[in-house]
Amino acid sequence: MIVIVTLGLMVIITVALRYGSRRWESATKEMHTELEAARLPIGTMTYSTDELIGLPAPVQKYFRAVLEDGQRIVPTVYVEISGTFNMSGTGEKWKRFTSTQRVIAQRPGFDWEARIEMMPGLTARVHDAYIAGEGILHATLFGLVSLAYLRGTPEIAQGELMRFFAEAAWYPTALLPSQGVQWKAIDGFSANARLKDGETAVTLLFRFDENGLIESVRAEARGRAVAGTVIPTPWEVRWSNYELRNGMCIPTEGEVAWLLPEGPQPYFRGRITSLRYEFAQ
Repeated sequence: MIVIVTLGLMVIITVALRYGSRRWESATKEMHTELEAARLPIGTMTYSTDELIGLPAPVQKYFRAVLEDGQRIVPTVYVEISGTFNMSGTGEKWKRFTSTQRVIAQRPGFDWEARIEMMPGLTARVHDAYIAGEGILHATLFGLVSLAYLRGTPEIAQGELMRFFAEAAWYPTALLPSQGVQWKAIDGFSANARLKDGETAVTLLFRFDENGLIESVRAEARGRAVAGTVIPTPWEVRWSNYELRNGMCIPTEGEVAWLLPEGPQPYFRGRITSLRYEFAQ
């Protein structure tokens, strides 16, 4: 009888896990369909150094460092990332993750689909996305049990557009003025950049190193989820380990942190394991 009950439980668990996986994959396909449906035509096919006229000096230096004249514009990116994610809001509770991400440059959008190893045999699946002007954060266990779900508010939309904007260091043609970005000088090593999508507009502070590469990207107030409440909090992405990929110089490692009064609280450390671009034709 014990054996029969045990086998029965194993069958039920197996069926439930397969159901959760299929439901999650179905939701992922639906999100990718929505992402593609929101795509807009790329007006400019190639980058020209003529675009640099009038830009702040550190921004001009950046584009000269990462792009060659005639570089084709990137409308689509597929990237795989692995690393660790801090599950604690106040301490250190790092868990390994693997992820895939699809990015559309126009209209700005992305879907980050991740698996986080909470403990042996226990995996959280996460969608973090910005699609057609809407921010989405959905975390589950095995694709079955919902752990967090945020969607449709102005705060989450703004936060996800900030992520898209900061991660444009991976697809630097999206930072060009021809792609809707407005730059404003701060000093010799930094500049503010503004991006507007529909009703959502964001401004980020880009800091550049001595070689002209993006060292960090900062928002003075990005929504941080705390006990079901979204609290505006300073936020920063730090980029490192630049490499040449398809003619563009991009960072392959990054760390993301909340800048709390008691000090930075990192929650994401990742590196690119695979990267594929589609170029404007």
